Amino acid sequence: MIWDKVAPLYDAFESLSNNRVYNGTGRAVAEEIDIDDSVLECACGTGAITRYIAPKCASLIATDRSENMLKETYMKCRGYDNVKYGLSDIMHLRFRDGRFDKVVAGNVIHLLDDPQAALTELMRVCRSGGKVIIPTYINDSKGALRSAQNVLEVVGFEFKSEFDIDTYKKFFANAGCTNVEYRVVEGHVPCAIAIITKE
Repeated sequence: MIWDKVAPLYDAFESLSNNRVYNGTGRAVAEEIDIDDSVLECACGTGAITRYIAPKCASLIATDRSENMLKETYMKCRGYDNVKYGLSDIMHLRFRDGRFDKVVAGNVIHLLDDPQAALTELMRVCRSGGKVIIPTYINDSKGALRSAQNVLEVVGFEFKSEFDIDTYKKFFANAGCTNVEYRVVEGHVPCAIAIITKE
C-alpha cells in the first residue's frame, strides 16, 4: 500500500509544500470540537488533525487503513489517554448508528471510488444534531492542487476526484446535505472544510 510506504515522509512533504494549510486545517477542525464530544476520525493519516482534536474532546477514536500511518499518529498523540487507534475502512465503519458527536474525515474524499457512499457511512455513525467535518484540498485559480497531484501520481498516488470550492459545495448538495457550513484555509493549496450538521 502506497500509504504505508510514504508514512515516514508524509509530514515533511506537507510541511515543505503547504505548511500553513497543513497545520491550519487541524486548528480549524478543532474549533468545531467540544470538551464532552465523542469523536471518530477516519483516514487520520499521520495525525495532522488528530493532534489538534485530541486535547479538545472527551474521547477520540483515530482510524486509518494504513498501519504505518496509524503508527505516526500514535507517536504524535501517545500522551493523550483519551485516544484509541484502529485500522478501519471508511467505506465500512464498524460502529453503530449515531455513535459519535463529531465525525472527521480529512483529505480523503478525493481519493475514493465512491465518495457518496463514504459520506453516507460518516453520516450514519454521527448522532442527530452532531457534525460531520470533511476537510479536502481544493483547486483555486492558480491550479496548485492539480500541479501537486501531477507530482504525486508519478510516485503512485491515485486521485479519483478534484474539487474547487463550487464543485465541493455541489458534491454535498447532490448528496442531499442541506445544513452545511464551509470554511476555507487559504495557502499554497487551499483546504475547504465542509461542516455538516446532521438533522
